[in-house]
Parts: sequence; C-alpha cells; structure tokens
Amino acid sequence: MKIINIGGRAVGPGYPCFTIAEIGINHNGDLQIAKQLIDAAAEAGADAVKFQTRTVEVVYSQGELGKARPVPRSMIENGIARGVLSPSAVARLMQSDFENTTNGDLKRILEFTTDEYHEISRHCEVRGILWLTSCWDTQAFARMTPFNLPCHKIASACNEDDELLAAVSKTGKPVILSTGMTDLNGVRAAVDVLGSDELVILHCTSVYPKGTEHGDELLSMVNLNGIETLARTFNVPIGFSSHLSGIMPVYAAAAMGACMIEVHITLERGMFGSDQASSLEPAEFGRLFKAVKELYVVKGNGQIVIYPGEEEVAKKLRRVRRLSRPDVGAAWMRTPPG
Repeated sequence: MKIINIGGRAVGPGYPCFTIAEIGINHNGDLQIAKQLIDAAAEAGADAVKFQTRTVEVVYSQGELGKARPVPRSMIENGIARGVLSPSAVARLMQSDFENTTNGDLKRILEFTTDEYHEISRHCEVRGILWLTSCWDTQAFARMTPFNLPCHKIASACNEDDELLAAVSKTGKPVILSTGMTDLNGVRAAVDVLGSDELVILHCTSVYPKGTEHGDELLSMVNLNGIETLARTFNVPIGFSSHLSGIMPVYAAAAMGACMIEVHITLERGMFGSDQASSLEPAEFGRLFKAVKELYVVKGNGQIVIYPGEEEVAKKLRRVRRLSRPDVGAAWMRTPPG
C-alpha cells in the first residue's frame, strides 16, 4: 500500500494516525471563533484543521436560499459588518429589525472571504498546524487554489460531482475522499475519476444524531468494519470521519487501523449551528487526540522479546524451568515442590 505525504507527514499503515479537527462551519462566520478553534486543535496535537467552502448560489437553489430560517441577531450584525450580505438583504433585515431572516442569510454569513482565509492561513502558520478545506463546487475550488493547500478534501455530499473530482485530480496533490451516503459501487465510481495514486479514503456514515445519546441502531451504522472492506478493495490508506459526539468510535477506528481520523470540534455543543451537537468540545477533543497518539506508541512493533528490567523480575517471581523435548521443542514446566 502506497504511503501518502500530506504537508510533510506520512499517512498510511505503520505511521501515526493523521488527525484532522473538522471546524467546518462551527465558526458561525466569526473569524475570532475560528481562531479559537484552531488554537484548541493545535493544543490538542491535531495535524490539521479543516473548513468548508461553498459558492452559495451554486450549491443551493434560490428556493432553498429564500426559505425562512431563524438566525441569531449577533451573527446577522457580524455578517453586515463583514460585508458578506447584499445591500438588498441588509435593507430587508433592517426593515424587520433583523427578524425576517432566511436560509440564504445564514449560508452567506458562514462563508469566509478570501481576505479572511488569508488571516486563517497566517494564524495556522503561527500555531504550526496545517489547514485545508472541502470545496463544494468548482468555483469554490478555483477560489481556494491560490492558497496552495497541502491536499484537497472531497466531502461526502460532493463525491458524485465528476466535474469537481476531475478538477481536483488534475492538481496531482493528495486527495481525501469521504464516503458518507455512498455504497461501494459509488466509491468505485469516484475513485475511477480521482485515481488512486495520491488518495486517502475516509469511511463515513453521514448521520448526525441529536444530542449526545447514541442508541445501538445508530452505533451499528457507524460500521467500523467498513474500514477493512475499503482497504481490501482499494489498497489505499483508509481513515474514519466521525459524525458522532462520542469518543469511543473514533478511538476504536484508530485501533482498527484507520490511518486518518477526522472529528468535528466546537467551542460548545450548545452553540447555534447544525453541526455543533455532533462535535467534541476542546477538553474531550484533547483527551481523544492524546489517546490516539498514545495508541500508536503502545502498539509497538509486534516483536515478542524480553524487555529491559524483565529478567530481574523473572528471577524473583518465576518457578519454572525450560526442558528440551525433541517432539515439541522448548516447553515450560513448573518446578516440582520441595
């Protein structure tokens, strides 16, 4: 299996699990919140943070954008100050004292500008952490190309967009492909377009639970054995992208051989936003990533040897002797009493 290099870090069997803190849209369009999340990810030891980038008018229909949707006043005011809302939208909102909000208002507020991404890039450089984004359309992809990101991410919702897949594949950079909402034939179709030379596939189930309780039915859909199926089928590094708020499935995925894990991070699960409830807060995020890093160390090299210090312990505690028997080779027998 080929080892993939992302920003100077090796990704594949035999290497530490590559860890991604999925900020996504949990920044709520606030650059300061984004920086706080970057800081939390860096302090937890994450290798990278990931955002989401869309061209709103391309990804969503006008009907979808026009739907009424409550948006916190603070986010509306911040969006106006940032200049991401059109003059007509600002006039509509001010006429209704910011009550007549739409889904389109929210989607536009959640998109960072090019200047804001430059500031994010500088902050990540200071914190010594890689950053990337999943572009949801070719226009967004073109807008992010000048940043020279270390790899490209294909979100589950976009893995049937052959135009986007083809554009990404032409860069020659590593690609991370999520498989949510996709069966094995669908993954094959995406890989046919992307190629497998610089590919990491993330096993993913795109079910976002409400709250923090996960029933057996939901847990079974996580289906971590899918990691082995994907590895056997495509012979590329396989990772796991979690949409649960719990730690267990992610740690188990790393123990089962996932070469990369992606986990949503939030400042607080109670914050406004569709992904907040299925994210980890900084403290638990830090515990998880510390455990994943330690897992690589405790796995060791698999050799069965006598370790330094064990011989002295054996002299004190063992009551056995080695016998040589040609029929069975070396065997162990307890020392007879007396």
